[in-house]
Parts: sequence; structure tokens; C-alpha cells
Amino acid sequence: MNEINSKYRIVPIGPYHPLQEEPEFFKLIVEGERVIDLEINLGYNHRGHEYLAQTMTFDQVPFLVERICGICSNSHPYAYCLAVEDICGIKPPPRAQYIRTIIGELERIHSHYLWLGLAGHFIGYNTVWMWVWRYREPLLDLFELIMGNRNHYAINKIGGVRRDILPEDYPKIEEYLDLLEEKTTMFTKAILDDPVIRARLEGVGILKKEDAIAYGVLGPTARASGIAIDVRKDDPYDAYDKVDWDIIVFEEGDVLAKAKVRLLECFESIKIVRQCLKNMPEGPIETRIEDIPAGEGIGRHEAPRGEVFHYVRSDGSNMPVRHKIRAPSYMNIASNVAAVKGYSIADAALILAAVDPCYCCTERTIVYENGVKKYTGKDLLRLSWEKTEELKRKYRR
Repeated sequence: MNEINSKYRIVPIGPYHPLQEEPEFFKLIVEGERVIDLEINLGYNHRGHEYLAQTMTFDQVPFLVERICGICSNSHPYAYCLAVEDICGIKPPPRAQYIRTIIGELERIHSHYLWLGLAGHFIGYNTVWMWVWRYREPLLDLFELIMGNRNHYAINKIGGVRRDILPEDYPKIEEYLDLLEEKTTMFTKAILDDPVIRARLEGVGILKKEDAIAYGVLGPTARASGIAIDVRKDDPYDAYDKVDWDIIVFEEGDVLAKAKVRLLECFESIKIVRQCLKNMPEGPIETRIEDIPAGEGIGRHEAPRGEVFHYVRSDGSNMPVRHKIRAPSYMNIASNVAAVKGYSIADAALILAAVDPCYCCTERTIVYENGVKKYTGKDLLRLSWEKTEELKRKYRR
């Protein structure tokens, strides 16, 4: 042990660090300047959303879960509503499906813009940061035009959406889309043609395809490693199978590939929104639901970071008896163990941020008693299984 201690050192990143937006703690095990291993510690920001959801009515839960993550404040209520609709065996009216698809794609552009701007800031390229964040503003104005809010949109409800997109707003939305397409083209050329950016990001933090599969990564993290997965194609919902668009995939697996995936996905999102506006059906924007029957359902939505998954169980009352959430960052963050090895300490913070982690989405609880951890991971699994069996016995009667 003394020999190992004399050879290796620990470099901490977090729980608070300029390149990490939320609290988490990474221990880099280093030999000189080279990272040879990584230990990931989460659990600093648990807020108990799954428990709180079980104390609210079905219609209140969307307002709670949209606050899990500010930049994905459409994705969580979207997946939740899909899960409850699965229990009910219903689908929203066609117009509501198109509106949901539009909001989902506008949020994807917003999330990718935010990541690109921060990535420019992290590598000291503040021109990219200022450019991208300058053109986040008209995008936020577009959210306000459609939904009345620049964030936390309160648009999704079980059975449809809460607000219609007015036909007289279509020309204004098209103007915004023209501006976003023009500026995304500018960002793409500036970033991909810049030799300094390529030198800083190309070949850095490579996540091999086999490692990506082993860790079960999702979203742009997977697609940058050559894995063509996307819930919108693999398990289409709402209007995603009614419009033409492509999955963006690169094989390199490095930080630059992750940037390219996000840049090019913005063009695909603009293409989807335009088609939805053009083909928007007339009709109601919600299917009325009086009661939620007993049963269980799942909702899957391709959030900007990857698949967000919600499981909901109902006993026929007006509140869920179980609500389980799995966000994409929960899968993607662990892949840093493979991606960071062999690179320098200076590269490590960039690699950790390249998956666009959201720790508020990811948090799980750790219970301590008198300074000692009360439950191990196996204990928490056992308690979960016991609770599941208890619910099965209760509702079989």
C-alpha cells in the first residue's frame, strides 16, 4: 500500500468546481500528469422527487418533475405524461402530439446551445460562448411566444397540452427558425473549422464503442461513439414517425465528436419543427381523462442528453403509489471511468463535462446514522424488492 501511495496521487475535482454546474465529487487517480483511474461520488443534491410525487395528485406531478432539471424542464413532464397515458391506454389528439414534438425539439436546440456555449467558455474560447448564448435569447423569446414562459414551460398535461400554438404565430415562429438555422450554421463552421478547437478536442476523451455499449450510455454520448440509438426512431411516439429526420452518428467517440453530434442535431430539430408547423392538424389539444385506473405504465422520451424514463404505478386513486425516474445522466456519467483514463489532468475536466452531465437528474439518496452509512447499495436493492413485493400482495387482493 505504501508503494502504491508513493506512486499515485489523488487530484480532487469537486464537490464544487468551475467546470461543474452542480455538486459532485470526482477523485482522479493520477501518475504524474496522467489519469489512471477515476472514482465518482454523487449524492450531494438529492431532493426526493420520487417520494414527493407520491404525495401529489396525478395532475400536480408535471409541475414538480419539470423542476428536476431546468434545461430539460419539458423532458421529464413529457415522459411522465406518456407513462400515465400508458396506464390509461390513451393517446393525445393529433394536434397535441405535433405541439409536444415541436416543444421537445426546441428544447433540444436550447440544451445543445447551452452546452456549446459552456464548452467554449471551458476551453477559453469565450467568443463561441458569447455567440451561442447571444442566440439563446431569441430561442427563449420563442418559448415565451408559444408557452408564456422562457423556462419551466408548464405545457404538458396528461392527455395532451395546456396551450395551443396559434396559427397567427406561425410566421413569427418561422422567422425565429430562419435566424436559428443561420446562426447554427455560423457556429458549426466556426467551431469545426477552427484549428485550435480541433487541436484541443480531437482525440481527447475517446469513449470506444464497446465501452459505450458496456456502460449503456445514451443520447449524444452514445451517438458520438457510433451507436445509432434514439427513442424517437426506436420507439416512435407523438409526431416523430410522421416527419422526416436523421439520426446524427459519429464513430470517433472523442469530445469533438460529441460537439459535432449536438451541432448537427440542431439542424435536424429545426427540420422537425418546420415539418410539424407545415403539417399541423386541426382539432382539440387534449383528451379528457376523468380517472386514472389501477395499473402501471412507462414513458420514454429522447431528452437532449438521451432517453429519460419514467415508471408510474396507480392503485386507482388520484395519486401515484410509485414513481420511478431514470435520467440519461445516470447512465452517461459512469462512462467517464473509461473515457478519462490515459489522458492528462488538464483534459479530465473537459472529458467529465463532455457528456453534459445533470447531477440534479441523477441524484440518489445515501442515509447516514451517527456518521455511519446506514445502507449499502445491496441494502437499498433489498428494500426496493421488499417494497415491490408488499405492493404486489396489497393490490392482488
